[in-house]
Amino acid sequence: MSLPRIAVDAMGGDEGVRTMIEGAALARRSHDKFQFLLVGDQTKIETALEAHPNMRGASEILHCEDVISGDEQPSRAIRRAKTTSMGLAVNAVKEGAAGAAVSAGNTGALMAMSKIALRTMPGIDRPALAALMPTLEPHDVVMLDLGANTEADARNLVQFAVMGAAYSRIVNGFEKPTVRLLNIGTEEIKGTDALREAAARLAAATADPESGLALNFDGFVESDKINRGETHVVVTDGFSGNIALKAIEGAARFVTDLLRQAFTSSLRSKVGFLVSRPATELLRHHLDPNNHNGAVFLGLNGVVVKSHGSANAKGVAHAVNVAARLLEDDLTQRISDDLAELGEAALKENGNVAANPGSEAAE
Repeated sequence: MSLPRIAVDAMGGDEGVRTMIEGAALARRSHDKFQFLLVGDQTKIETALEAHPNMRGASEILHCEDVISGDEQPSRAIRRAKTTSMGLAVNAVKEGAAGAAVSAGNTGALMAMSKIALRTMPGIDRPALAALMPTLEPHDVVMLDLGANTEADARNLVQFAVMGAAYSRIVNGFEKPTVRLLNIGTEEIKGTDALREAAARLAAATADPESGLALNFDGFVESDKINRGETHVVVTDGFSGNIALKAIEGAARFVTDLLRQAFTSSLRSKVGFLVSRPATELLRHHLDPNNHNGAVFLGLNGVVVKSHGSANAKGVAHAVNVAARLLEDDLTQRISDDLAELGEAALKENGNVAANPGSEAAE
């Protein structure tokens, strides 16, 4: 199967053109069917390509010297969408010149450009930023929203749940991922009105065993259980999600820094490190953000993947692989199908209420 090519914003990110091209080349080394549209300064891209002959025949360069800075306001970045590497990469998806865009640039600018250029899918009010995080189990956990929306009502949270489950089915292979809403407790009475209402809607939509909605809703989850692996998808608003994500990343760095200090504090500690090195290397690999790189803007009419600004070549390759996999498995169509099932479930629920006017719901 041939994939639509992937537009890479070669100018985005902290590490520059060399790392973005090296990451794309690493991805193609594993999947030689990948084709690329490399957007950025042609001279710099061609110089970077000299080290990766496997990329030459698979790449087209779209020259652009203008770059969105890391601290640029999204409102200003939008006005420069037609002249910047990020904007042209996203526009390539809009125009059909590429199937997906990957950028390590300014997250807010990328979100704003993508939303304006690609628009939200029918049935989706707001796109959400979703990412993979490590767990104690073999699979990662999908978490959204991680910053695209500072607030979310019950309807938004339900839509996030549907999109997150569709994403989890692709990246983790679950037939019906377990979905939970992030809350301050697992009891039904806990949380905001929006959380409790979203929980009620998801519970009603998944209560019918014959429902075609491909997710299992299992109530609430607290933040200390996100990485346990018991939940496949964690849903929240972008404000809470971003705080939780930064707290988890900070805790991971704290653990690795603490171990580094402990193992270098004395000669005995250094000997102990050599003995335990296989275990510590496994821990380092598990906590390395490059192995989970590639956040996705779900709910758009196209695939846009955000690579971490500080990602190395391995991390960029992971983001490119995420984009390719979403194209292969047609993420947008999966979300559309699930939204249709959700609508049917809601109609059935409303029909049951109408047929039983004496029920508690009708009252």
